[in-house]
Amino acid sequence: MRKSLMRGALRGLPILAGLLMLSGCDAVLFDPKGPIGESEKSLILTATYLMLVVVIPVIFMTLWFAWRYRDTKQSKATYTPNWAHSTKIEIVVWGIPCLIILALGILTWKSTHELDPRVEIVDGGEPIEVQVVSMDWKWLFIYPEQGIATINELAMPVDRQVRFHITSDTVMNSFFVPQLGSQIYAMAGMENRLHLIGNEVGTYDGISASYSGAGFADMHFKAHVMSEGDFDAWIEKARGSSKVLDDAGFAALQEPSEDVAPTFYGQVKPHLYQQIMAPYMDGMELGMSDEQMEHMKMGSKHNGAAHDMSGHQASGHAEPAMATEE
Repeated sequence: MRKSLMRGALRGLPILAGLLMLSGCDAVLFDPKGPIGESEKSLILTATYLMLVVVIPVIFMTLWFAWRYRDTKQSKATYTPNWAHSTKIEIVVWGIPCLIILALGILTWKSTHELDPRVEIVDGGEPIEVQVVSMDWKWLFIYPEQGIATINELAMPVDRQVRFHITSDTVMNSFFVPQLGSQIYAMAGMENRLHLIGNEVGTYDGISASYSGAGFADMHFKAHVMSEGDFDAWIEKARGSSKVLDDAGFAALQEPSEDVAPTFYGQVKPHLYQQIMAPYMDGMELGMSDEQMEHMKMGSKHNGAAHDMSGHQASGHAEPAMATEE
């Protein structure tokens, strides 16, 4: 008996260890710090509860049936070997899942439109523009209105929405600040737009959520949500940097690098983001004349923006998507 109890206890240790590990996890998706994150948390929980409407009764009935219809002399279960059909059971078995699917469909339809990343957030104030470029293996953030840029560090004022323009200079990647919400892809030749708000001052982890090669594991950044005063001071700190993000500076950034420390650029070449997009898009889509577009394309070739993808393929990279988005 003791040996049996000991074997049972040993079998239960992996389960206990797993539960202890889970209890130590920081479930950031369930600790949102902005309205988009809150809405996504609510959506996850609502969908889970609807599915549990089926899961919990099924688990309970599985255990109850095993006990109720066990093969013993004391069993009082009715023996009906010729039983084949019950309209009531059919209604329950098919009706409840259909109702759940209908509810999930309505919920998905509504939330898909309400959480459209391109739509400005109501009562979010005048958006701050931030241009995001996924690189190997780092994130470039350009603040066109402030004339600065950073590597692997993002700042935004509290309770004020930020409009992100997101693209990639190499392969497809995924931009994600879990506590603020809305993971979204970054793709060469495409621009995705995303609106986020941070409702609580703090520092939150930003990550790359799509595998993109050797340096993927260290391709993360810090997102600082600050008061207006602290944000202005952060901008001035960046402007005080002697580094300039011109053609030569951007060409240096295009070299693959891993675990890159946050870097500030006090000056940024005008229209650098458009120049990064230029090899894949025409002037109309970028709101530029043919002459401006040709100038951008020439600049891209000179500084290496239209770099040879054969080197990336040799290191496990894929050809960037040559597509545009309406």
